[in-house]
Amino acid sequence: MDAFEQNRRLGRGVNVIGYDRIWSSRAAGRFKAEHFGLIAGAGFQHVRINLHPYAHMAPDGTIPAHWLETLDWAVEECRKVGLLAILDMHEFTAMAKDPIGLKERLLAVWRQLAPRYASASDDVLFELLNEPNGLLTPELWNDFLKEPLSIVRETNPTRTVILGPAWWNGIDHLADLRLPEDDRNLIVTVHYYHPMPFTHQGAAWAEEHKHLSGIKWNGTDDEVAAIRKDFEGVQTWAKANDRPIYLGEFGAYEVGDMDSRARYTAAVAREAERLGWSWGYWQFDSDFVVYNIDKQQWVEPVLHALVPV
Repeated sequence: MDAFEQNRRLGRGVNVIGYDRIWSSRAAGRFKAEHFGLIAGAGFQHVRINLHPYAHMAPDGTIPAHWLETLDWAVEECRKVGLLAILDMHEFTAMAKDPIGLKERLLAVWRQLAPRYASASDDVLFELLNEPNGLLTPELWNDFLKEPLSIVRETNPTRTVILGPAWWNGIDHLADLRLPEDDRNLIVTVHYYHPMPFTHQGAAWAEEHKHLSGIKWNGTDDEVAAIRKDFEGVQTWAKANDRPIYLGEFGAYEVGDMDSRARYTAAVAREAERLGWSWGYWQFDSDFVVYNIDKQQWVEPVLHALVPV
């Protein structure tokens, strides 16, 4: 299927189950089958399934059966409720620290996943690696991406594949990305968390911003214009390179006040939609949440910012 049509079909989405205990034990998982139906019923068209297989893999790179069966279950539950599924290789932290040493492990993942889903419908998409960064520099990533893509194409010649630039899929590094010209069934992903002092205030893992609080986003003309300027730069690149754009992550951490978070989330989503991009909110559960699993209820201001009523 044409990559631009696939991108249109992706529409609105949400990241799911990356940090859930479900990958060790289905019974212990917070995420349940009914959550796929809730996501579809709320007006989303896809989920981005964040995959962390490295801790589960055998020394020879084999992914255990129980892990693969959990992924099969997730893909099948998506099919039942009409959600597209992005299989997102999310081992960005490990790859940033030792890209050379872990290269074979990355390739081993796609040697197993690609043939396993070769007969799946167009509703399943592959994302080669989330947020290359650190020692996985733009130059190295441009070289690296050729091999997992080649592995995928051996068994999935027409599968839509998602990939993005190094430096955290940052919008400022699209010009560094080198794609194979003859492979047109690619969607390019970018992530957006600007301005970081607002979106990551109080986040324990964000060293520069973890002590911040009380920063608001009021939706002023200047604040909205900053988003538009950033996105127009991406759109210029997309048109010049004839590639569709998927905004794979965006959101504001829950330390920020709810009104600001909702305003910001809505502004980013609407601007992406105006430009014809698909998007995936970060994330369903864990942090930045749009759904409170403990209370079994939507965080309505965030949900309605994403999918207006």
